[in-house]
Amino acid sequence: MIFNAFERLVAMRYLRARREEGFISVIAVFSFLGIMLGVAVLIIVMAVMNGFRQELLSRILGVNGHLTIFANGGGIDGYDDLTARLMAVEGVISVTPQVHGQVMVTADGSATGALVRGMRGEDVALRPILAENIISGSMADYGVDNGILMGYRLARQLGLRVGDNVTLVSPSGTTTVIGTVPRLKTYQVAALFNVEMYEYDNGFIYMPLEAAQLFFRLPESVNAVEVFVDDVEDALSAGRTLQRELGPGFRTVDWQQTNASFFNAIQVERNVMALILSLIIVVAALNVISGQTMLVKDKGRDIAILRTMGATRGMILRIFLLSGASIGVLGTLCGFGLGLAFSSNIEAIRQVLQKMTGRTIFDAEIYFLSRLPAEVESSEVIVVVVFALVLSFLAPLYPAWRAARLDPVEALRYE
Repeated sequence: MIFNAFERLVAMRYLRARREEGFISVIAVFSFLGIMLGVAVLIIVMAVMNGFRQELLSRILGVNGHLTIFANGGGIDGYDDLTARLMAVEGVISVTPQVHGQVMVTADGSATGALVRGMRGEDVALRPILAENIISGSMADYGVDNGILMGYRLARQLGLRVGDNVTLVSPSGTTTVIGTVPRLKTYQVAALFNVEMYEYDNGFIYMPLEAAQLFFRLPESVNAVEVFVDDVEDALSAGRTLQRELGPGFRTVDWQQTNASFFNAIQVERNVMALILSLIIVVAALNVISGQTMLVKDKGRDIAILRTMGATRGMILRIFLLSGASIGVLGTLCGFGLGLAFSSNIEAIRQVLQKMTGRTIFDAEIYFLSRLPAEVESSEVIVVVVFALVLSFLAPLYPAWRAARLDPVEALRYE
């Protein structure tokens, strides 16, 4: 639809209401603000939800494997041969034998629970999220003098630093003639890691595979084998392939099964938030309808004069359509810019707000991550902008049609 210069001039003139039309102008301003804020908030929330999911996914799949294999009978013997067999399967990138176990960590009178993972030093070095996020100590000391790798939040909770000793207590003790004696051993903190995920930084300990086998009484076996595949989204299919290769004595669990409830909750929350925030744009569009309806009623005499001067119904329709749509289009564009700008600087804005208010806005203990993530997906932004633009052109359509159908004779009869 092409608008000529006369139609644009009249439409823009109607947007600048006179003093006696101030209420109509107020409605137009609130409609503009509603559409702008609706588009901006929708972009921001979708970006935060996407960033939250991607950050959690990258950290979960950086620390954990795409697939984890367990033996039905307990420990996995001959794990080196099993590793070689799995590496020969198409699509498998890496295979890591591990020992998993829960312990109580004690140091200087403080105690807390933790999850121990026994891994070879070369396997830990191949995990970039661990090897590249050492904030204190060195990976070179991993395994030297019983050196272990510990999350920095866990170390801070226990008051530990690199070089300090820490005692691990196994939940399964040693049975003696006088009863069950707790099994414990002292290790040295070789390095601290910070993967920026509270659950791991506050509860994970890595120790050499041989030391973990000795501590958990698995001298010649492991109790888990982690597998990374080339297509993380197709881990379920890869798991079926590995299950056929392994046989009935093993079970395979993929990352989607392990974290199904968590990521499903994020997806449901994301969809609900998008639906609720879309209503802001719908309400603003309804304000455009009411504002344009009042404008048409107020401009009845002007419409009649324009018609008698030769303006066609199509021209009147386009004038009021342009007048109403301009509010929505301008609001959409401003909301688009505001949403992208806010999403790009959301972590800096959070830090400023925290300093100003003195309160924690994004608590790592609740949200798992230590920083507020945001990832803008162009496809979602396009959907939001198109949705707002469609509403912007549909909202003034009925008032514009009413204006075009106005009879000049009836409008001027009592003038």
